[in-house]
Amino acid sequence: MDEKLTITQGPHVFDRLSTQNMMYGVCLALIPAAAASVIFFSWKAVALMLACMSSCLLTEAFFQRLRGKKICIDDGSALLTGLLLAMVVPPDLPVWMAILAGVFAIGIGKEIFGGLGHNIFNPALLGRAFLSAAFPAHMTVYSAPIDAFTSATPLGLMKFEAVQTDLWSLFLGNVAGSVGETSALVLLIGGAYILIRKYADWRIPVSFIGSVYILGEALHLLSPGKYPSGLFHLLAGGMMIGALFMATDPVTSPVTKSGKWVFGIGCGILVIVIRLWGGQPEGVMYSILLMNAVTPVINIATKPKRYGT
Repeated sequence: MDEKLTITQGPHVFDRLSTQNMMYGVCLALIPAAAASVIFFSWKAVALMLACMSSCLLTEAFFQRLRGKKICIDDGSALLTGLLLAMVVPPDLPVWMAILAGVFAIGIGKEIFGGLGHNIFNPALLGRAFLSAAFPAHMTVYSAPIDAFTSATPLGLMKFEAVQTDLWSLFLGNVAGSVGETSALVLLIGGAYILIRKYADWRIPVSFIGSVYILGEALHLLSPGKYPSGLFHLLAGGMMIGALFMATDPVTSPVTKSGKWVFGIGCGILVIVIRLWGGQPEGVMYSILLMNAVTPVINIATKPKRYGT
């Protein structure tokens, strides 16, 4: 008998969908949002994207070398973190702050936990949270698209001035906001791509978007003059980029099917609560980070029974 038995470690089932393919695929899906940000905010968007991506790549290489690990920044994860980070900061943010946020996102948000696959929180959102805590004044100044003057975001107008921006402007992106979150149209195009390519599980964005719409619309029907419509909540702020690109992070979201529903619904409820009754006009970042923290509990609570037990 000439056959040899080869014993190797897993995985034993190989698929074309690798970590590297997924990371670069999501980066590709963000190209429409990146292009729109350049149209809306010109060179400022380009500078912030380059600053965030380069700082994330260099920080990851530094920590991997420091830990004696092989430098593998070509897997695309740090590049994606930098691009997402640039998408969720104000266009007028100083470049040096963007660089600092990139260092924090990778160093504290990812590498300190052991690198890719071990981080608890979404690194890009953690970088933005760091900026909000360290430089709150700079994180609340937004430029209107095309023009150079500052303007309140649609959520700020809604919360503090009871003024609602028309839905068409929100859909196209002709409003003040973060670099890559203003246009729901381009984000939906990119989101459709990652769902079709199965880079993200559809359950999280569906439950996230659905819960925000249902709860927001219910409150609007109860008090139309006080609360905005559910559609306004979906199109305004960082809702689309958060639901499609942030909450779907496979590392920081639940692995079980039922857990994904719980995660998405939890994010949606928190968004509405923070937007309407919290001190901040936006709640997407905090909702996802808070649900990231309870993801291990969700995984345990929704763990399916073993076959035969």
